Amino acid sequence: MLMDTSSELIHSLLPAFMTGVLGASVVTVGLIEGVAEAVTYVTKLFSGSLSDLVRRRKPLVVLGYLLAALTKPAFALASSVGWVFAARFVDRVGKGIREAPRDALLADITPRQVRGAAYGLRQALDSVGAFCGPLLAMLLMLALSDNIRAAMWGAVIPGFATVVVLTLYVREPDMHQVAQSGRPSLSGMRRLPGSYWLTVLLGVLFTLARFSDAFLVLRALNVGLAVRYVPLVMISMNVAYAACAYPAGALADHASARVLLGAGVALLIIANIVLAAAGSATAVFAASVVWGLQMAATQGLFGKLIADTAPEDLRGTAFGVFNLFMGLALLIASPLAGALWSRIGPPAAFIAGALFAALCGCALFAWRPSAPSSWSKPA
Repeated sequence: MLMDTSSELIHSLLPAFMTGVLGASVVTVGLIEGVAEAVTYVTKLFSGSLSDLVRRRKPLVVLGYLLAALTKPAFALASSVGWVFAARFVDRVGKGIREAPRDALLADITPRQVRGAAYGLRQALDSVGAFCGPLLAMLLMLALSDNIRAAMWGAVIPGFATVVVLTLYVREPDMHQVAQSGRPSLSGMRRLPGSYWLTVLLGVLFTLARFSDAFLVLRALNVGLAVRYVPLVMISMNVAYAACAYPAGALADHASARVLLGAGVALLIIANIVLAAAGSATAVFAASVVWGLQMAATQGLFGKLIADTAPEDLRGTAFGVFNLFMGLALLIASPLAGALWSRIGPPAAFIAGALFAALCGCALFAWRPSAPSSWSKPA
């Protein structure tokens, strides 16, 4: 929650800062977002596998959060797009280092029968931070007469508070007691079952359909919303996300994953269509709420499915591999959305997102497991 407050404060202002202050193009914004997020997911592959190998998660998690905290002042000090890119790169490396071990750690300490609720709760707290960050950004912009650089300094305190809380209060179980069916390594991917790879495939299609949240902010600017109120877009999305993530996660412990993900697909199609047709800030806000609902329906569910379908001793590797593929998809999706926006127009980016979401829905309902799995019934 604390790190999301810090990161989303920056994230909600960064597109306007790059385009309005530093003079970057929308294509450049899309490229930076795509590369930065892809770096996150590639790093997760190695950090997750390393946490399996050494049977320790917390040191990697602390290192990742510390790197992210150290980058926050750099955004406020940035004088060029290259500086922003460098800060974004290091920030996302930190995110990549921490997230696969953190998600695996959550599975390590949570009983299987409530794992959906656990991942839903984590997503809800992430979303509370993602709500507080843009809200704090807007309040600082109002108080500081739209001085984006000064407002960005507000991200420093919650960023470092994250490291303090994690270091002092998070306890790690003894992972050496976990039975191993082989030495954890990237070669262990051969032991990941078909239901795991289905989750990866659907996650890729979902990522292609929703690219970077920065395009929600850019769409709000495109329809005429004043810069000082742009953080409200992220606030509206994250209120819906935070309110529904835990109930959706708890529901995943008792309902079919196929049905729940199908609902997420439908919501994502609706959000993209509304954004494509939007002619006012009201429409963008409405679409942002639907965007938040589809995130709540799917993000915790994907985490639960990875944890459920991966062998216990390969859990970190499984999260790392999953997020590597998500990163590669995002590396395609965000620059593609930026190119469509610049060459054809903003609606084209969101229409493409709706088409990828529809493809995800087709893949989801065309596949039939040969044996009962988490996809066809609760784990």
